[in-house]
Amino acid sequence: MALTPQDVSRIAQLARLELSPDEAPDMLAQLNGFFRIVEQMSAVDTSGVEPLYTPMSALQSVSLRLREDRVTEADQREANQRSAPMVEDGLFLVPRVIE
Repeated sequence: MALTPQDVSRIAQLARLELSPDEAPDMLAQLNGFFRIVEQMSAVDTSGVEPLYTPMSALQSVSLRLREDRVTEADQREANQRSAPMVEDGLFLVPRVIE
């Protein structure tokens, strides 16, 4: 999937970036290079490969040091929501932004 100069202009506009005419070709080359790497990575067959939770587990056995899952703080929902403009049933209410 190769991007065009128009794609780069649109991406820059969406990201609120101001690209000079000199910068646009370099950005196009960088983005296309990125997508080439992604395509190469997508082409690798990873079926049967166990996901790693840390890169070190590929080299040695690593045990996770997880803390006990327990409540350590008191419920302060009401105090935290006191400054909110709109709250209902313990939930923050926000204006609708998507129709």
